[in-house]
Amino acid sequence: MSTAVQLLSQTRRWIGSWSWLKKGLSVFTLLIFLTSSFLYLTPLGLSIREFLAETVITTQHRDWAWIFVGSARRDDMVRLSHELTTSSAVEKQDNAMINHEARKKRNADELISSVKEVNGKFWKGKLIEVYDPTTIRVVTPHKAGEGERISSMSKRIGAVAGINGGGFIDPDGLGNGFAPIGLIMSDYQPIYTDTDDDTQQNIIGITEEGTLLVGMYSLNELRMLNAKEAVSFLAPRLVANGGATNLNGDGGWGRAPRTAVGQKADGTIIFLAIDGRSATSLGATLKEVQDILLAEGAINAGMMDGGASTELVINHEVVTNPSSRYGERRLPSGFLVLDEPDSYKADRVWDGITKINAGGAFDHPDFLREQEELKRRALLNPTPKPSVTPSETPQTSHTPSPTPTPSQSPTTPKPSTTPGNAGGGGTVSPAPTPTPSGTGTPKPSVSPTPGGTGGGSPTPGTGGGTSGTGSPSPTPSGSGTATATPKPSVTPSSTGGAPAGTNQPTGSPSTTGTTGTTGTNTATPPKTN
Repeated sequence: MSTAVQLLSQTRRWIGSWSWLKKGLSVFTLLIFLTSSFLYLTPLGLSIREFLAETVITTQHRDWAWIFVGSARRDDMVRLSHELTTSSAVEKQDNAMINHEARKKRNADELISSVKEVNGKFWKGKLIEVYDPTTIRVVTPHKAGEGERISSMSKRIGAVAGINGGGFIDPDGLGNGFAPIGLIMSDYQPIYTDTDDDTQQNIIGITEEGTLLVGMYSLNELRMLNAKEAVSFLAPRLVANGGATNLNGDGGWGRAPRTAVGQKADGTIIFLAIDGRSATSLGATLKEVQDILLAEGAINAGMMDGGASTELVINHEVVTNPSSRYGERRLPSGFLVLDEPDSYKADRVWDGITKINAGGAFDHPDFLREQEELKRRALLNPTPKPSVTPSETPQTSHTPSPTPTPSQSPTTPKPSTTPGNAGGGGTVSPAPTPTPSGTGTPKPSVSPTPGGTGGGSPTPGTGGGTSGTGSPSPTPSGSGTATATPKPSVTPSSTGGAPAGTNQPTGSPSTTGTTGTTGTNTATPPKTN
């Protein structure tokens, strides 16, 4: 026992000696190990991974579901979801269960109910009832080449309410909403179809009498049933003939934003939109949507397009929270409620088009504006580059000469250090304070004088100054003085000499002038390479 206590004590001291960084990395590594062990070595962990994979499969990025379950299991889950969609539609719908005679007549101001809040543990949504199903029309975009937002459709045709409609091809999750999948029918006419008239597909439709059709139907079957409006979306039927369909758990559809349509026994239509993919609402499962519709009294019910397309519009305003980061999406179709439905004629925007551009990141206006804004911000706030600061800055200091007479003005010359022909060494010793000669205001000019062999004597200049080779020595001349504050610079010699980059001083600069005008200014500042 004492050995275990000693070992524990030693371990604590050992860990206590670690830095905070080492402790943090150790805790992070331990959490990763424990989480991975839980997710991949326990039955509950497997259930969580499959649920996450199902949620990803419902998005436009289903290929990434392999991260949670592997590619083989992902493909199997996609296959099972398609099989569930087909099997849920096998039961034939009994349209006689809908009693349209029981439907109460309402005026234009009473076409829809007030908005009802619906909430679950992980989601929030809204629901309305449409009392007269014959007022619902499938609305299509007004402009060829791109879809249209539901709020825009509502304003354009004066609708009372609306929800998003059928599915479409959506590259990068940034599609233009102009590439529908399946069938779009409005006012008995197929506005768009990508199959022949006898091929069955998943349909949400409304007959001439106002009966909601949910299941697998071909275009010819819809015509036989007097279907007036219809769209396609590949999703399981939720309620059939008053009972819940078998969703086989959740059928591999996960948790996401959902749009659904149901019908009560008196013909009332239910529009349901559930928000998702946000901190306040993760989204609902198919089973949760099914439970809501059954609780509301739905006899038949099915799914519309969901995900980022999900929205509910009342009086031209979006009352839900679309999960797209750009808000409302452009869509190929919508179910809208009109007080005068016969006045609307769908635009046949797909007629004559043989190849449809589905769009994507390359032409999405909101995405492109976002990228331009990011570039603009990068230009306005560039990443600062490190600057190189010299390790040593040459400085010179001189003791000022006696105070000049009032007739003289101090001048600050800028001497240069000139490499010599055969001078030796690269060290320059500062010269004493120069004193210019002359009786007037000194205006020195500095000119390089080639040096000699490293020594010599000063040579008188023409203006009373001195020039020479070797060690600089100032020679006062004249009655004026000036204070020089040199600023070192390196000027290549015209006569050759040492290679560039070396300091080889030869003599002192010569100041040439006229007596009484220019004095001698001899100063060689220190230089640091």
